[in-house]
Amino acid sequence: MTVTPRSDVRPNFGAAGGADELRAIVGALLTYGLIVAVLMLVVSATTWAIASNSGSGHAAQKAKLGCFVAIGGAALTGAALTWANWLLDIGPHL
Repeated sequence: MTVTPRSDVRPNFGAAGGADELRAIVGALLTYGLIVAVLMLVVSATTWAIASNSGSGHAAQKAKLGCFVAIGGAALTGAALTWANWLLDIGPHL
């Protein structure tokens, strides 16, 4: 018995709707992520400036690390937004 593949059988990607709602939820979460990253950058930069001025090298070093982590977090959040939009745009074309 020979089995021939049928080309008309495909997954129904339209059955699981809600891409617009998912896009709104992802956008809101990423907005909160960017707000937290900016607030962390402001607090870390302020702490770095105060600690450097007062001569506290250890606190200045930790605050500088906090600045780099905040910048990295903002960059990753922006990259996540781009990646999520790309995935949502490519989904209907599969």
